[in-house]
Amino acid sequence: MASIPTVNLALDGGDPRKSSFQAENITATDVVGRIEHSKDRVVSFEEYMYYAAITRAEEEEANARFIAARGPRTIRNIIRGRFSRRRTEQAAFTPPVPDSLSARQTEEKGHGDDALHGAERTSTSNYGVTEAQRQMADRALRTASWGTIFYLITTDILGPTGAPWAFAQLGYGPGVALYTVFGAMSYYSGWILWKIFCGLDSDRFPIRGYGDFFFRIFGTWARHFVNVAQALQLLLTVSVLILSNGQSISQISRGSSGDTMGICFVACMVIFMAAGFLLGQIRTLQRLGWLANVSVWLTIALVLMCMTSVRYGPNYAAVETSFGMPPGMPIQTFAGTPPPGMATGGEGFIGSLNGLNVAVYAYGGALLFAALMAEMRHPMDFWKSLLVAEIFIYATYLFFGIFIYSYQGQYTYNPVVQGIAVYGIQTAGNILSLISNIIAAVLYSNIGLKVVYIEVFHELLGFPDLTTKTGKIWWAALIPVYWAIAFIIAASVPQFSYIVGLVGALFILSFTYTFPAWVAVGYWIRKDAMIEGDERFDPVSNTYNYVDLGWKRWWRGFMKKPFFNSFNLFYFLGALVTCALGCYSSIESLKQAFESDIATSLSCTPPL
Repeated sequence: MASIPTVNLALDGGDPRKSSFQAENITATDVVGRIEHSKDRVVSFEEYMYYAAITRAEEEEANARFIAARGPRTIRNIIRGRFSRRRTEQAAFTPPVPDSLSARQTEEKGHGDDALHGAERTSTSNYGVTEAQRQMADRALRTASWGTIFYLITTDILGPTGAPWAFAQLGYGPGVALYTVFGAMSYYSGWILWKIFCGLDSDRFPIRGYGDFFFRIFGTWARHFVNVAQALQLLLTVSVLILSNGQSISQISRGSSGDTMGICFVACMVIFMAAGFLLGQIRTLQRLGWLANVSVWLTIALVLMCMTSVRYGPNYAAVETSFGMPPGMPIQTFAGTPPPGMATGGEGFIGSLNGLNVAVYAYGGALLFAALMAEMRHPMDFWKSLLVAEIFIYATYLFFGIFIYSYQGQYTYNPVVQGIAVYGIQTAGNILSLISNIIAAVLYSNIGLKVVYIEVFHELLGFPDLTTKTGKIWWAALIPVYWAIAFIIAASVPQFSYIVGLVGALFILSFTYTFPAWVAVGYWIRKDAMIEGDERFDPVSNTYNYVDLGWKRWWRGFMKKPFFNSFNLFYFLGALVTCALGCYSSIESLKQAFESDIATSLSCTPPL
């Protein structure tokens, strides 16, 4: 993720397996990624795996029919396929699906959201549609190829505008090393989520969001924990956007001379917050999806603009105001860690950790992987999309980061668009950034508030469903409260790079590295504890005959792959330590910024 990934919500739908006969509007539960349920029983881990194996086998057959109907991949067939894709997809889904494999809707206990699915759980009898026909229609909606998902992963994660500042704190060598290591480990985390998705997702029990991985392995408490962490991350991300775009508005208001203070900085943030108040009243993501796709191209234009502006030199005034580094020194770059006084993120270990936090932030995007895989015609191909996307993103970060750092050296600014020295180019960049960031902020607040509403207000306090008239009124009332809280956080800690580092260390690192390692340990232990032949799932009674339970079972599962499980455990602990170090460096840097009066809470003086 860049400073802020404006494209990681370009997907504008819920689970594509949601029936085409259901209501079109996306409800809050589609966004949070919850699962249908019944109150009569608990669905076991082994039952998830049983139906997932059936679904994967059927997908293999459907994919083989699709490839046969499509024909060889010649240029002529590719062009013709653009105009006849519907017939090819229909051919893949022509064979009927046995009724026995889709006898009823998903049954999971612990998700008290009947009201939230009122519009979605429409019985087939009302439409004269059998379950087999429904399942065939649902599968026909999953048409994304691995090439399409490559594009979506790239737009989800890519955002290189923070990479130059990271190199300025780390130097060329450590910067390349850290971006390489974190890139490789982010791919490994994606591989983990892909394997677990294929092992637990099915047509009967679809995985719809990040929290579902944890619910199926650890239970309801883990899902609540992950969803609350996601809500906090999104709230802080909105705060970062308010701060960043308040700086953009402040720069624009000062004019080409830059001699005046321009609009009061707090007022600049209020302007952006007010825009969020208004656009935040949009409750469904379908109406925002096309805007998110526009922001992808705005980001690309912004990167090209930054590269063409480096010949005019860095923005010395912004660097001095934000970090206290005086202008006039010759621009220098370093192969290793910059010496004291030559890095704006701090000295020595603290500066390196702050650069590390930005590198961690750059690869965040695993939150959407479940939704992306659910869009695929053949989810087993996800690893291809992920591998190609990670290589492309890694190469872009290295090229852009090294390019800008080589020209601006220790005066590299974060975000890089606000480090442009020429007012005209800087203003154009700020306007592009404002447009794309308001889209991102509305998307983040939309999902973040829905998580809070469902987890707290609806489930615990009994608030009405968001699709009801009363629920819509509550939504309209809570959106300003949500944005006001984000504004208070942003105005209280006006130091962009360190706030980005804190969010990256505490949340992005957790969702990209720590949580996948955690869920991997649980998944493979439970999976390998199963004894083939002696244990089996009975689809008639929905029961699984366990040979044993407790620690003996978990130890057997762990020892089935001792080195692999030990590595995942080490990975989990290492990610926790990195999280702690990243939080420490960001907090220490924030303390120093306030002690030196570089950062001032609720001040009219802009921090750049």
